[in-house]
Amino acid sequence: MRVEVWADVVCAWAYIGKRRLERALSGRQGEPVGVVWRPFRIDPAAPARAVPLAGELHDPLVDGALRQCAPGMTPAENRVRVSRIAADEGLGPRWGAAWRASSLDAHRLLALARELGGARAQDVAAEGLLRAHFIEARDISSHEVLADIARRAGVPQAVELLAGDAGDERVRELLLRGKAMGVKSSPTFVVAGRSLTGAQPTEGIAEFLRDSEGRTERSLPAEVSRFRQSEALLDLGDPLGCLFMLRPLLDEQADDRGVRLLAARAYFHSAQLGRAETALEQLVAESPDDSYARLLLGRVLERQGRGDDAAVHLRIAAAMNPVYGR
Repeated sequence: MRVEVWADVVCAWAYIGKRRLERALSGRQGEPVGVVWRPFRIDPAAPARAVPLAGELHDPLVDGALRQCAPGMTPAENRVRVSRIAADEGLGPRWGAAWRASSLDAHRLLALARELGGARAQDVAAEGLLRAHFIEARDISSHEVLADIARRAGVPQAVELLAGDAGDERVRELLLRGKAMGVKSSPTFVVAGRSLTGAQPTEGIAEFLRDSEGRTERSLPAEVSRFRQSEALLDLGDPLGCLFMLRPLLDEQADDRGVRLLAARAYFHSAQLGRAETALEQLVAESPDDSYARLLLGRVLERQGRGDDAAVHLRIAAAMNPVYGR
């Protein structure tokens, strides 16, 4: 069984959830369990250079970000509650983040740790990042701090890789995959397509694992999964994320009509109207009876202010499918 932990290392509940998951797994009977840390960012707007957290807590943007770590609670309520719970979980003696720090490079380190050292190295790195942020009050956006954590995790080679852009695309893709899957808060535990949101009590996590045992997620070809994730991102209002996920398919399956049409839709919704027009003109030329492609081409031309050209395609689309004329 594989447990994916979608979490941000600057989310206090992620640390509490880690402890509770460890207890749920301790002494557990049954099939072996592997834990994989996946990225989630509660504060993607955090500055590249960390700033003292105390001065940021009154910023509405920070307030909104922190609510993703504890839906339904104000950040102030969350801080009081989480401090007490952290003490109950044995996290301390000192507790509390001191920095508003970007977690992007920390997530890159987690991805690299798994790639270079496997599950054990990734888990040690996750523990090191959480401890550094919440107990040691260190700046986990600092490459000096990350280098120390990487060495302790047994992957010192990650230090040099972090100086470049290694892991960046991997993390970005995983963030988009989580979004497409419906991950909305930190932590979220996922097993075989089933999810448990939040740092639930240990017994709740254990029950979730028992209920998930023996389940298998329907296996789809990688390209089908990628296409569906891209569609989901567009439906969620993220056309640029859709295009990022589609990029390998556009490179490898350039003749696939479904891939090209989805890309054209994403171009349209991201206001890349020139690219949308080119893609849709090709699709219409290949299949003049494709009413949807004609409809979308007409709307692209409308947005470009080319009403007469648009009207031709819109009339044909409505004639082929009366729904489009309403």
